[in-house]
Amino acid sequence: MKKMDNVLVLIRHGQSEWNVKNLFTGWTDVHLTEKGIEEAKVAGARMKKRGYKFDMAYTSHLARAWNTLILILDEIGQEGLPTIAHKALNERDYGDLAGLNKDDARKKWGDEQVHIWRRSFDTRPPGGESLKDTADRVLPYFEEEVMPRMQSGENVLIAAHGNSLRALIMHLDKLAPDEVTKLVLPTGTPVIYQFNEDGTVASKEYWGEE
Repeated sequence: MKKMDNVLVLIRHGQSEWNVKNLFTGWTDVHLTEKGIEEAKVAGARMKKRGYKFDMAYTSHLARAWNTLILILDEIGQEGLPTIAHKALNERDYGDLAGLNKDDARKKWGDEQVHIWRRSFDTRPPGGESLKDTADRVLPYFEEEVMPRMQSGENVLIAAHGNSLRALIMHLDKLAPDEVTKLVLPTGTPVIYQFNEDGTVASKEYWGEE
């Protein structure tokens, strides 16, 4: 396969212990399940099959994202790839909802309120961050740290979280706040962007399941 430059691969961490328990997680540092480990390995194997190689990797300060990245790099044979873990890529802080079962939260506050807290752009859950708040830390970091690499022709892998990546995809896809409510990222599923030299998006590919 011909090496492609200016490629950005985004991947949400594999299934976590609290994903399977249907709990709000946020900044709570939980680990991958066996299924989550397998999701990361499968994603890495698919990247290897398609010939992807990276110049730099980024992840958050949370173990589920970091471990997903390590498993992917093992699969593609890039174990020593330069990697930066930064809190700007952490999951959205769910505040007082962290650790609560989502079904129990719906019973307490109602389906509509919980949906707004989970999917809206600028409504904060009690004591936590809105997606807008998350974007306000993710996007400056991306523009300052990652975008120059894309413009210089590097390939970059980011393993992060559902909401930190939703904020980034909203920016890259130029989605309106009402459109981002429909955006859901499955665990362990890569989204691939290729950039033009001026930093604009040339193409996007969502792998889904094979």
